[in-house]
Amino acid sequence: MVKPGPSSQADNREGGSVTIWLLGLAVMLLFLGGLSLDLWRAFTERQALAGAVDAAAIAGASGIDEPLFRASGTLALSPPRAEQLAWGNLRAQPVGRRLTAAQVQATPAQIQVVASTTVDFTLLRILLPAEEPFTVTARAVSVPVEAGA
Repeated sequence: MVKPGPSSQADNREGGSVTIWLLGLAVMLLFLGGLSLDLWRAFTERQALAGAVDAAAIAGASGIDEPLFRASGTLALSPPRAEQLAWGNLRAQPVGRRLTAAQVQATPAQIQVVASTTVDFTLLRILLPAEEPFTVTARAVSVPVEAGA
């Protein structure tokens, strides 16, 4: 019969410590994965909102004052028409149903569209229960420009 050496006794004392360490590492990786999913959701919502606001501003910039343009060749927006076009485009966007606030302002020189929405977190809501939902805001300004200019 072989008598266990000192290295065997050291292994017996540390038995299971690597398992506990790996279990803690796995829990930490799951936690970081949850945080990254929450942040990814916020970035994705911001990107979708920015695209919708840009499209609405461009649509509004096509609302030129046609009688003024035909009479004098001056390219200017018709503010009521530009706002109507921007609102119609913004409501038609998929993000339009999730908006918490939106504002469209047009002048003869430009149109500005500002919109906000909220992102509900999952893991961050558990960690920070008193926090309100994360608000994402996007702003776009567009001006009328002659084709080919």
